[in-house]
Amino acid sequence: MIAPSRYQALWRNSDYLILWAGQAISVAGSQVSLFALPLLILVVTKSPGVAGIVAALRTLPYVVLGLVAGALVDRWNRKRAMILCDTGRAIALASIPLAYWTGHLSVVQIGAVSLIEGTLMVPYSLSSTAALPRVVGTEQLPLAMSQNEATFQMAGLLGPSVGGLLFAVSRVFPFAADALSYAASVISLLFVRREFQGERPPAQRSIWGDIWEGLGWLWREPIVRAMAFLSAIAWVVLATLNLVVIVLARDQHVPSWGIGLIVGLGGVGGILGAVAAAPIQHRFRFGPIIIACSWAWAGLWPLYAVAPNGVVLGMISAGLSFIFPLYNVTQMSYRVAIIPDVLQGRVNSAFRLIAFSGQPVGLAVGGLLMQSVGPQRAVLIMTIAPVVMALSATLSASIRNARPVAHLQRV
Repeated sequence: MIAPSRYQALWRNSDYLILWAGQAISVAGSQVSLFALPLLILVVTKSPGVAGIVAALRTLPYVVLGLVAGALVDRWNRKRAMILCDTGRAIALASIPLAYWTGHLSVVQIGAVSLIEGTLMVPYSLSSTAALPRVVGTEQLPLAMSQNEATFQMAGLLGPSVGGLLFAVSRVFPFAADALSYAASVISLLFVRREFQGERPPAQRSIWGDIWEGLGWLWREPIVRAMAFLSAIAWVVLATLNLVVIVLARDQHVPSWGIGLIVGLGGVGGILGAVAAAPIQHRFRFGPIIIACSWAWAGLWPLYAVAPNGVVLGMISAGLSFIFPLYNVTQMSYRVAIIPDVLQGRVNSAFRLIAFSGQPVGLAVGGLLMQSVGPQRAVLIMTIAPVVMALSATLSASIRNARPVAHLQRV
């Protein structure tokens, strides 16, 4: 188990607590609006395909802009970049209730807001990930990441439930709440004293040269490269999880507040998985954890196709959500621990370029499949992805022979 002194030291780190608190509020607001977005699109268009495409717009910038953003983040002041990004996202989200109350809300605007939020999320997320080792130190990274993942999963538990209730009161209240959450994140960042990056030499090459350096570093690390491709396959189904549950639950005539509770049940499993991540990493090697998570996904996902009611849907979501933080904390702890500070933005952006490419593919294809062949058949067809992931993880020598995450040292 993790030493109590390390846990206490983390909670005595005021900069981490301020950063964590602001991000916790922001993540909760994002979960509220993410749940409400497909509901709003389905109300306006009655089309799962359109809902999937609009949701995919939010993830597309990870693929299109990730590499350039990563290179810029390694040059920019990371804290200032985070403040500017959250300010922009607050303004974008606030435009939805404003347009609704003035009678001018359209699907085009909703899609534009989704795209803007996704665009600004790219440099924000890269800066946040790169800043964490500067705020907490290498020895506290696994615990801090587990804590952050638990916070995210708690938001997954409460966000959809709150989102469903707010949506029942007014279709745009979830988006107003998210705008306020981004404002809270901006305020918290202003009070963090620690610098989010170390000393950097003046830029010696072009942006494209920086990008190639990050890509080259990732490609020369076999296990990081393998995890990037495995994560891409995983996101094909994970990105569609909420949309699948919403469509299946609506077909079973579950009200919006009930759908929020079903999706929120996944947060229970997610919290348990996040809490368990650090002790499991301490007891088991990296490879068995990743391989076990992959096969568990492959076994649980197709059960959505035969779920008879909302309770079973929630149980399946809880199981899948338990696995995700365990997988995610394990691979992130390994990756962030060994990437040099000056390369954090570029290598993480290269990783996400590969990993998150599965999100827009999964959302678009999943939505269109559900519209054309029905949600049950769509689930079964998409089971191909986690099965391929599990087989690939099992056959990968770099994953099977990887050192335990606890033994890694950041360079």
